[in-house]
Amino acid sequence: MRIGYPCVNESLDCSSSSTFRLASYSAERVETAVANNLACLRRILEYNVAHELRFFRISSGIVPFGSHPINTFPWQTRFAAEFRAIGDYIRAENLRVSLHPDQFVVLNSPNPDIVQRSIAELEYQGAMLDLMGLDSTAKLQIHVGGLYGDREVALARFIATYQTLPEAVRRRLVIENDDRLFSLQDCLRVHEAVGIPILFDNFHHECLNHGEPMAAALRLAAATWHPERDGVMLMDYSSQQLGERKGKHTSTIEEDRFREFLSHLHGLDVDIMLEIKDKEASACRAVSVLRELQLVAAEATSDL
Repeated sequence: MRIGYPCVNESLDCSSSSTFRLASYSAERVETAVANNLACLRRILEYNVAHELRFFRISSGIVPFGSHPINTFPWQTRFAAEFRAIGDYIRAENLRVSLHPDQFVVLNSPNPDIVQRSIAELEYQGAMLDLMGLDSTAKLQIHVGGLYGDREVALARFIATYQTLPEAVRRRLVIENDDRLFSLQDCLRVHEAVGIPILFDNFHHECLNHGEPMAAALRLAAATWHPERDGVMLMDYSSQQLGERKGKHTSTIEEDRFREFLSHLHGLDVDIMLEIKDKEASACRAVSVLRELQLVAAEATSDL
């Protein structure tokens, strides 16, 4: 079992998503930004290894305007060696990585322009993982999308668009149950149609469900993952911030609630992304809980 956090390390003095305004675009700015972002990503991964944090969500902004038509800089060839070195490090240290494209990636939009921009963004992000030499256990995580007034049509449109995606994207794509629109049951319907794995979000399930107990929901989601192709199930973990609106993520991990959640796993192997505001601070505390329960992933080299 691996523990991770998303995108930003608050203990380090660098960002892996430095960018600039579109109006300031130049090839030189792209080259400088990507070089700095990759150097910071390497520092974050090294920090994570030192603290037994073996799951990390890479920022979508490694390459500024990576999927925008304005970006004609040949970043894939210029930085091929740097991406490969990061991938080699990930495999050597038994790390797991993923990306979570921004909310503008909506495959079931009725607007074909939005769909095409969404596909371009997924191709860009998948290309980074390909350059790292990582297999299909490194995932791209998205939501089903919008309802647009008709759940059945919205689900059917996602399924139809998914079937048109390049294989390089499909092999990495997973869908997440959300807290307002598409529940685990909706995601299971999509999985039944196209075989896409479901990345389970425990907090979203608490907010939107059909009465499935947590232990049962975890197993339903885990059954959508093919061990050889997808690896063990990925999931997001958080809990409610007390005194805030329903669905507001906690600012720091509550260890007793985390222990209680782990009791629902009943031996199920998962890699857990903490969607918690204080990032690596909570992740380190979560690793301490796993160590106490003897659930930390082995440090041996894998074939990830």
